[in-house]
Amino acid sequence: MSNTPTWTNPLRDPRDLRLPRIAGPCSLVIFGVTGDLAQKKLLPAVYDLANRGLLPPSFGLTGFARRDWTNEHFIEFVKTAVKARCRTPFKESTWENLAKGIRFVQGTFDDPAAFERLSSTVQELDRDRGTQGNHAFYMSVPPRAFPLVSKQLAASGLSRSTEGAWRRVIIEKPFGHDLESARELDRVVSEVFDPSSVFRIDHYLGKETVQNILALRFANEMYEPIWNSNYVDHVQITMAEDIGIGGRAGYYDGIGAARDVIQNHLLQLMALTAMEEPVSFSAQDLTAEKTKVLSAVRLPKDLRAHTARGQYARGWQGSHEVVGYLDEKGIDKSSTTETYAAIRLDVDTRRWAGVPFYLRTGKRLGKRVTEIAVVFKRAPHLPFEQTAVRELGSNAVVIRVQPDEGVTMRFGAKVPGGSAMEVRDVSMDFSYGRSFTESSPEAYERLILDVLLGDPPLFPTTEEVDLSWKILDPIEQFWSTLGQPQPYRSGTWGPAEADEMLARDGRHWRMP
Repeated sequence: MSNTPTWTNPLRDPRDLRLPRIAGPCSLVIFGVTGDLAQKKLLPAVYDLANRGLLPPSFGLTGFARRDWTNEHFIEFVKTAVKARCRTPFKESTWENLAKGIRFVQGTFDDPAAFERLSSTVQELDRDRGTQGNHAFYMSVPPRAFPLVSKQLAASGLSRSTEGAWRRVIIEKPFGHDLESARELDRVVSEVFDPSSVFRIDHYLGKETVQNILALRFANEMYEPIWNSNYVDHVQITMAEDIGIGGRAGYYDGIGAARDVIQNHLLQLMALTAMEEPVSFSAQDLTAEKTKVLSAVRLPKDLRAHTARGQYARGWQGSHEVVGYLDEKGIDKSSTTETYAAIRLDVDTRRWAGVPFYLRTGKRLGKRVTEIAVVFKRAPHLPFEQTAVRELGSNAVVIRVQPDEGVTMRFGAKVPGGSAMEVRDVSMDFSYGRSFTESSPEAYERLILDVLLGDPPLFPTTEEVDLSWKILDPIEQFWSTLGQPQPYRSGTWGPAEADEMLARDGRHWRMP
């Protein structure tokens, strides 16, 4: 027996945070791999993960689509998408290793033979690439196809984890179109996959700035003492887009801005902003605190006064004249689908009692921006002449989620020079791009890696999805009785009734 001491690499110490977590042997199967999401986000994200050394050498990527392609044709398709959209530099050495594990399966979702071919393909990857039976299935498909694909995976034996290996499914939003359909979808998927193997992806939760909400609040002593109703006047959460529906008419019409954005993205941002400090950042503890917030949400009694919706009309977006929603290709002229939605919500907890949360989203607005603005109460006594503070607003902490990721603090400061005291708003700015040498990874990079690692903190649970629909369903039902949404000119900041909604409360929207 050898007495030679065993050598260990100190960099492999799990307490050493310099070492990133790397996925073990596995593969990713993408359904709907020829769609926009896969081309623009998923395929480049997979390459960037490989380029950053976060995927194992024994990694496989399989595309499933109707097109009659060979493996070679699909590899060229992936390479074109990666070169056009990858965030990190394109390296032939990275690509060559990744390409060795790329496969393509031709078929339709209702064809059992295609799923048998898929089963054979992942077994081939297990044998040739050493993926060891670990496979994740990404459903980049219309929601109506989720149940069919799930049942086909079950019938072909692909859905259940085996001893020493795992199978996981990634479901893109929306998770149903109301509470009833969300529960039915969950029932079907849960019959096929273990609940712990289902990952409902919300790409906003993968953004660095969203995660920075937790760091901002709980790693700093200066914010938490004032993060409550004693000091906060209200909170505004905005997701504005400067584009129209593009080629998404088939998906968007009948869904609308509230179901598309508020039900998932904005309610999740609200929960992270309002939650109490978790015991840890594990999935279980984070979910527990977010669930408490969503459970405590109270809708306004007068939905007509405290909700607003609109539909973009013809106007100017920058230097380009654009058509209105009803003139978009594929949209019914009598459509009542909203492209703008704003709602007021209250959170009935000790921390937030009396503090309204205003959520708004829309297309064809003034600029593209997503932000959370925590607006504080005005100082109780200002020992200045009124003229000295006429340009002084309320203090605010603004968390910019996109496109310029960072945080802005707004406060009053004396205007230099002159003998009179004059105070104006100024801003102190933190930008990820200027403060860190490493650029922020794309949200899909983080989320895909988390799925492959089996780490679910950033994925909404079934309970969170149910609670979000319980919040939104009464609003949608009320809106369905109103007829046509109020039009607003493209390039503006939404319909007049949205401004009136805040004006009734003595407030106004922040202009990003």
